[in-house]
Amino acid sequence: MINATKEFLANQDALYDARKNEIRSTKDNLDIKGTAYYVSISGDDANDGLSPEKSWRSLEKASNTALSAGDAILFKRGDLFRGQVTTQPGVTYGAYGEGAKPEFRGWNENLAKPELWTLANAEKNIWKYTRPILDPGTLVFNEGEAHSIKLIPSYRDLKFVCRDDESRDFVMENEMIRDLDIFWHFDMTLTRQPSKGEDFPVPVTGDNSYGALYLRCDKGNPGEIFNSIEAVVRRVTFRVGGNANVHVDNICMKYYCFGVSAGGHSVGLHVTNCEIGWIGGNIQHYFGTDPNYPQGTRGSVTRFGNAIEIYGGCEDYLVENCYLYQSYDAGMTHQVTTWEKRTMHKVRYLNNLVEKCVYGIEYFLDQKDGECESCMDDIVMDGNIIRLSGYGWGQQRHNVHTPALIKGWSYVNTARNYSITNNIFDRSAYKLVHLVSLKPESKPVMDNNTFIQDFGGMIGRIGANENGEPPIEIFDDNAEDKINNIFGDKNAKVYIIK
Repeated sequence: MINATKEFLANQDALYDARKNEIRSTKDNLDIKGTAYYVSISGDDANDGLSPEKSWRSLEKASNTALSAGDAILFKRGDLFRGQVTTQPGVTYGAYGEGAKPEFRGWNENLAKPELWTLANAEKNIWKYTRPILDPGTLVFNEGEAHSIKLIPSYRDLKFVCRDDESRDFVMENEMIRDLDIFWHFDMTLTRQPSKGEDFPVPVTGDNSYGALYLRCDKGNPGEIFNSIEAVVRRVTFRVGGNANVHVDNICMKYYCFGVSAGGHSVGLHVTNCEIGWIGGNIQHYFGTDPNYPQGTRGSVTRFGNAIEIYGGCEDYLVENCYLYQSYDAGMTHQVTTWEKRTMHKVRYLNNLVEKCVYGIEYFLDQKDGECESCMDDIVMDGNIIRLSGYGWGQQRHNVHTPALIKGWSYVNTARNYSITNNIFDRSAYKLVHLVSLKPESKPVMDNNTFIQDFGGMIGRIGANENGEPPIEIFDDNAEDKINNIFGDKNAKVYIIK
């Protein structure tokens, strides 16, 4: 085991910066077998879209035009698009031209305009955005210089109550005590859908739930104070659903609930050479069924948002050469809770840089009611740099003790042919890795990974939990021996920060 000196850590930072720049400067190299269509902010939807000179303009045109497998939609480099894209089977979504990757942002506009804000409470410096808005997970100021803390009350007895003290009614003016705190109030639809044995109405939020946004800004009108205010809204940049063989390449996506999201049984989803940052934190539900927040009850709030996600079964799923950062939940994930057979086959996470996501890579296979045939098979995590989980904005969450660079939770997680090799794991506020399954044969093979952690921090858990949860291993003077013999990485490089 080696002491991680300041010089070593500085060299690592330089390595990470170089890797980030490599990903951001990746050239276009798509093999388009069908028709290519072009989209730019200077285009016109009346054009045929068949050349850069005759490009379309809108994301609606790109989403709603009938395409064939093998076709491609190419967005102009250097352009900024707002909104989301509904994908089609077999279609590639990429870039053309010169310069920076085409950039997509979640909300309709930059909020840094004085006319977009009115003073709602002068005594408490609370400002109201003048337009209805989708649920914002947070606000990001000046491209990441600062961000908001989102106040989300629980809902009990037909009223909002403080999440930390449900005996106290939630009154926005009393709770918005910090500069840049936000609160989003929406017109509610109530449901009695049961959860946890409790049955009283709770609010439902969805992709079309608009409401009023309030921001505390002690320095004055936020539109005058900041050059950029971006809302991380409840939208998906590329909505894949169950479409097969979708490829997203060389796109920059910021300020969304999800960057790329697929479900059902996803086949052939490839996400390559992309940058995805400032993701999630939006309200998923008030049902109180979140396993990540087990102390929550009906009426408490679950937040969500992943940069790249498949929820369900999958086959031939690839995330490669992407830069993922500041996600409320995961950088990249495959996950499902299932009562029927699901397979997750040929999953590849390769050569990505992941920073300040609560979970760098998240996965789970939770099998219910005796279901025993589901399996993860041929899972490879290789060549990734994953760092600083629990150090980003997502740590404003209630379940603060969950961050990990790889988070497999402690579900059944039946797996075979599962390997974790040649990665750099650089610090987590909680565990470096959490790799637990019901049976010991589902344990991943680990080899030639680099581990960097503070003295007294956690390596994490690995092993089977059929007879009880494996112990948490600590990053102490015996860390190298633990990583070699408990985690099975005989060729690990281990650096300790004292």
